[in-house]
Amino acid sequence: MAEHNELGLLGEEKATEYLIEKGYRIIARNWYFNKKEIDIIAENDSFLVICEVKTRSSFFEAEAQTTVTTKKQRYLVNAAAHFIEKYNINKETRFDIITVIIDLNNIHIDHMEDAFYPTLK
Repeated sequence: MAEHNELGLLGEEKATEYLIEKGYRIIARNWYFNKKEIDIIAENDSFLVICEVKTRSSFFEAEAQTTVTTKKQRYLVNAAAHFIEKYNINKETRFDIITVIIDLNNIHIDHMEDAFYPTLK
């Protein structure tokens, strides 16, 4: 497996652990609809939370949240809509970005709640 793929998997694992520690229940990981992937689907008492995880090996790389383009947001919204319909979810939905920085065996996690809102276009 390529090094960047291993880093991404480690980041998703750390993000999952972080969410569990914060009291979230993990519903699914790496859920696909067509070619659209949701990294983590979780819930708390109030929200269904769709999480995009961005893992970096350094603080000096571009801010991860800037890599979640409008096109990526549309993919996530579309996949989330299908998940909600398929499993008949009746809960308010939130889209979060979790950035995991793994730098010299130090791990820093930044959780941006309500990172973006679904749009019609």
